[in-house]
Amino acid sequence: MIDALEVLTTVIVGLMVGVEFSVAFVINPILNALPEDSGVLGRAHGGRMLGAVMPVWYIGSLILVAILAAAGWHQDGAGLLVTAGALLLVSVIMSVLLLVPINNRGKTWTPDNRPEDWKEQKNRWDRYHYVRVGVIVAAFTFLATALT
Repeated sequence: MIDALEVLTTVIVGLMVGVEFSVAFVINPILNALPEDSGVLGRAHGGRMLGAVMPVWYIGSLILVAILAAAGWHQDGAGLLVTAGALLLVSVIMSVLLLVPINNRGKTWTPDNRPEDWKEQKNRWDRYHYVRVGVIVAAFTFLATALT
């Protein structure tokens, strides 16, 4: 049973990291290269779509890692799992405090209603997101190392 939980957790966290990495280094650069109206609309749609899914994915990943850490508390790698969980917790806190407020505004933007400082807000979200991607990549690295 633990083996199945380890595989499930690795897949769930790994896919989340892949999606967020793709947003940072593939999707957003593509959207940034589009004419402003298209980029704003694309980011708004992405914010609505991923904004609905990612909270469940982040919290679910954290819960799965916590279960693994508790189940294997006296085994090798438990400290690495705790570290992975702590980093995932940091990513959730970062999301709630820094990224979600900007995303909640941005997902309603259209070319007609975007605020004057929309580019600054977009750039701030991107900077926070790069840091968050680094945090979750580190969490995934600790998770994978703990399970090998």
